This record gives sequence, structure tokens and C-alpha cells, in this order.
Amino acid sequence: MTDFLTFVREHADKLLEQTLTHIGLTAVSLLLALLLGVPLGILISRRSRLAGSVLGIAGVLQTVPSVALLGFLIPVLGIGVGPALMALFLYALLPIIRNTYVGITEVDASVKEAARGIGMTNRQVLTKVELPLALPVIFAGVRTATVINVGVATLAAYVAAGGLGEFIFSGIALSNVNMMMAGAIPAALLAIGFDVALASLQRLSVRKLRIGAVAFIALMPFLSAFYWLPIQQDKLIAGFAHEFYGRADGYPGLQKTYGLNLHPRLIDQNLMYEAIRSGQVDIISGYSTDGRIQAFDLLVLADNRHAFPPYDAAPMVRQVTLNRFPELGQTLNLLAGKLTDSVMTALNYQVDYEKQSPESVARTFLTRVGLYKRPEPRQRSETVVMGSKVFTEQYILAEIYRQLIEGQTSLRVVTKTGLGGTQICFDALRTGAIDFYPEYTGTGLLVILQPSAHTLANLSMQSDSIYDYVQHQFHQQYQLNWLKPLGFNNSYCLMMRRDQAKQLGIKTIEDLVNYMER
Repeated sequence: MTDFLTFVREHADKLLEQTLTHIGLTAVSLLLALLLGVPLGILISRRSRLAGSVLGIAGVLQTVPSVALLGFLIPVLGIGVGPALMALFLYALLPIIRNTYVGITEVDASVKEAARGIGMTNRQVLTKVELPLALPVIFAGVRTATVINVGVATLAAYVAAGGLGEFIFSGIALSNVNMMMAGAIPAALLAIGFDVALASLQRLSVRKLRIGAVAFIALMPFLSAFYWLPIQQDKLIAGFAHEFYGRADGYPGLQKTYGLNLHPRLIDQNLMYEAIRSGQVDIISGYSTDGRIQAFDLLVLADNRHAFPPYDAAPMVRQVTLNRFPELGQTLNLLAGKLTDSVMTALNYQVDYEKQSPESVARTFLTRVGLYKRPEPRQRSETVVMGSKVFTEQYILAEIYRQLIEGQTSLRVVTKTGLGGTQICFDALRTGAIDFYPEYTGTGLLVILQPSAHTLANLSMQSDSIYDYVQHQFHQQYQLNWLKPLGFNNSYCLMMRRDQAKQLGIKTIEDLVNYMER
């Protein structure tokens, strides 16, 4: 608990900003849903033949998983606030439409007849009789929609729309419980707070509830303004992956080495390239062998001060697995030196840009280097479990390993791809949930081993030195083995659109720092 409170204190400004953004997102989407949902509920209460269709469509939208809904919306609305607000708006519609419809249709028919009997018009019956009597039911729907949207709004961070999901996504990527709790606890408290407040309104008498409803509607634009509060903007907008933003060898390393001070948008790493291609951000974090660098004509900024260590790729395997299956290590080492930077970049390009499957790309590569063998139809009684992280290069490497092992040995390979961040993969390996996965020496050094500043100062930042150090330390501390490097160095990097970088005279990270400080 002490560590959590310390984390909250150290990140109080960021936490307040994310909380206000979260409230704003919820309020904007709820206001939009009210503006459409209540009139729709009134309409179908008057035209019952439309009720089934309208409620059916809203119900179907409610059943679509939130991440899938964002995926459908991104090609249409891009990233940022657009898809986030649209998703929240759609999720809030069903309870508001349904409860408005139910609340109005369940008003006692004799009450409505009496109102008409004293000369009220249909509009007056609606505004003076039906809506006031239906308000408790309508508020129950608003209450449900609000609680749903507070929870779903955490996914806004997936598309760079901010909110408390930034801490949650970063915490998951880094396996940082304090960071996850810093996002999850305030989100839960917001949901409880909104629910209690709306429940209190719902219990008021009809006369007081009408006043409360007016006050609630008037409050929504005010709360919505939290999302549009001016936040500090840089000359250039950066979009960083959640893991990069929190890792010691990511953005914190750049701050320490270069004094770089940005206010980045945090975004899922698979969406960063689309964000820079469409001009929604100007700088992104990435990997030096990514095929989309070529596809989108991006410039990798030179790291003259070596903030990023060498990231030589190599399989990391449990010692007990190598002891049990000696042929596994021999087979994996057949790839040593076969995957150069240019080869890996080309493979990534084929999958990311040409949309070839990792399976076919892996088979073509293994055939070209003379290592592909069609698996023989035979009984495979022994199994090894392979993991991978959640980006293209890892999926390709996983396929290469699977086809290589099943073609060269009698082992069966079970793959657990898309495990997420480094810490998740490492914990799965250390605990025996997987037997091996492809890792990078720089990541092993700074993210997992985390040596002291004195040790780092005395360690030569050369590929061979880093490899020898992590190989020795991992075997000594964890009984894990780094096999021979594959041949490419996939380092972290910053990149910009080439034409923009040329226009601004930016070629290196140092140039970027100087430009931002002008």
C-alpha cells in the first residue's frame, strides 16, 4: 500500500489530468446519448411498430465487444476522440432509449385519459404527465448508461483519447500493479460516485425530481468541458506506446540522456503508424526493423548519444527445457545470423504492408535459407510451448520457430502469441507457462535485470558485451538461457514523416530536442 500511495503522490498531476479527461469523456458521450436516446424513446412510445426495430438495433450495438467496436470505427473515424466518443455514445443508447420507452408506456392509461379529459393537448400530456411520471424509470436508464460508460471509457486510451485507461494500459504492458491500480481505483470510484448521485436523484419526489433532472442536464455540458480543458501542447505532437512511455529504456531513458520533454499521447503500438501516416501525430516511438518505416516513408532519428542499447534478438529458453529436449537448442541455433536487419525489415514489410500472413512469410524465408522441411506425418508425443509479444515481428518469429522445430524435430509446438508486454512474457517463461520466446538483449538488460547505474557505466554498450552480460546473468539468476543471436538489432527509435523532418531540419534526436526548445 505504501508503494501505491507513493506512486499516486509522484504522479498526482497526471492522475488529475486523466481523471478530468475521463469525466469529460463520460459526460460528452452521455449528453449525446441523452439528446438522441430520449427523443427516440418518446418516438417509439408513440409508434409502437418502430419499437422492436429501434430497440433491436440498439441491443445489437450493446452486444458488440468494446475493443471490436473501436476496431470497426478506427478505419472510419481515425484515432483519437472520434472513435472513443462514438463507441461510448452507442453503448449509452440502449438503456436510455429502452427506459424512456418503458417509462412512458407504463404510465397509467387512466391518468392520461384524465389529462386529455381536462383539455390537455398531446404535447401537454407528454410534458406535464408522462415524462414527469416516467422520470424515475428514465433516470434508472441514465444511471445504467453512466456506469457502463465510466468503465468502457478506460478503453479510450487504446486510441489516444486519454482517460484513466492510460495508467491501466501502461500498467498491464509493464506488469506494474501500482500503475494499474492508479487507473482502476479512480475509475471504480467515479462509477460508484455517479451511481450514488443518480440513485439519490431517482428517489426524489416527482416535483423535486423534475428540478433535479433540469440540474443534471445543465451539469452535463459543464462536466463535458473537462475533456476540452486546454492542456500543454508541444510544437510537435508525439504518440508513444504505453510500454515505451514507462520503460526505463524508453521515454524515461530519452529524458535522462537528452533532456527531451514532451507531452505525448499514449496509444496502442499497433495504431501508432496509422496515426503518423494520417498526420494526427508528428513523432512516434517504434522499432528500427519495422516494415512500415519504408511503407510510410518515415525517418528514424539518429540516436547519437546511445540512449537505446543494442537490442539483438535471440531466443530465451528455460534450462530445464533444454535439458529435456537437447535437440531444441540445436534446432533454434540453426537460425543464428540468418536474420539480418534488412531481412527482418523486409519480412515485417511483407506482413504489415503487403498483408501476407506470417505463416507464408516464414515458410518462404526458411525455404530461401535452406531450412524448411515439410513436417512428416508422425506421432508427436512431446510438446514445447512457445510465447511471443504482441507485435508483427514477434508473430513472424513465432511462425519461423514453429515451422523450423516441427520440420526438423519430432516435437510438437504449442504457440501462445500476443502475450503482451515484456514482463508478462518473462513471468510466463520464469514460471514455466511457456518454454521459450524471442527476446532482445537491450530489453533483458534494462527492463528485466535493471542493473545499477555503476554497473551500466562500466558496461560497454556494444552488442557482444551486452549479449555476454545478459546471457551470464539470466543463467545465474533465473536458469534461463539466451541462445545464439538471430543476426538483427531491433532497437527502439523515434521516427517522423520524412518530408516533415526534412522541412524542419531534424535528423537526430538531438536536433529534435533543440527544435522543441526554441
